[in-house]
Amino acid sequence: MANEYADLGTLKRQLGLDDEDDTRDASLEQALNTASRYIEKSAGRRFWLDAEPVARVYRPQGRTVVEDGGTALLVDDIGSASGLVVETGSAAAWSVVAAWETLPDNALVVGRPVTALLRSGGWGSGTSRVRVTARFGWPAVPDEIVQATLLQANRLFKRKDSPEGVTGSADWGVVRLSRRDPDVWNLIEPYVLPGFG
Repeated sequence: MANEYADLGTLKRQLGLDDEDDTRDASLEQALNTASRYIEKSAGRRFWLDAEPVARVYRPQGRTVVEDGGTALLVDDIGSASGLVVETGSAAAWSVVAAWETLPDNALVVGRPVTALLRSGGWGSGTSRVRVTARFGWPAVPDEIVQATLLQANRLFKRKDSPEGVTGSADWGVVRLSRRDPDVWNLIEPYVLPGFG
């Protein structure tokens, strides 16, 4: 499994399991992976950072916003300035763009991703594209996402004990499980892209 937002050891400790007991590791790892992908799907973004720069192509139409000082091209989350290259053109020929700025200001410094590129003027004609080569994702996984992953993985792992969505205790009686954990949702809600969730 790869790119989980929490680690197996922490989940085991939260569940009160011995670190040396590996009999449930496969189920716990599956719960961590599923919880991580659930959070990505709910938020409309991912929080892990590409190991190497990757090229993505954008059509400017519908992805630009006029700002003071130029036009901002909305891009997928960029988590590192290392290897960041911006080009315009088409598959036949690309030209490097030298004058652009990242938005929001100081995003990477405060642990947030770059979500737009500002350029004075526009981003090309109707047929041109913008190719951005970058390490996409977040600079680091936010603490709230780590905690939400642990809560959701814990819930998924214990779900085997309530196959019909019903759980119970001697003190409270039978309780139906909600479809969405309110604590998980409260943790990820500030990170949800508009139009998702």
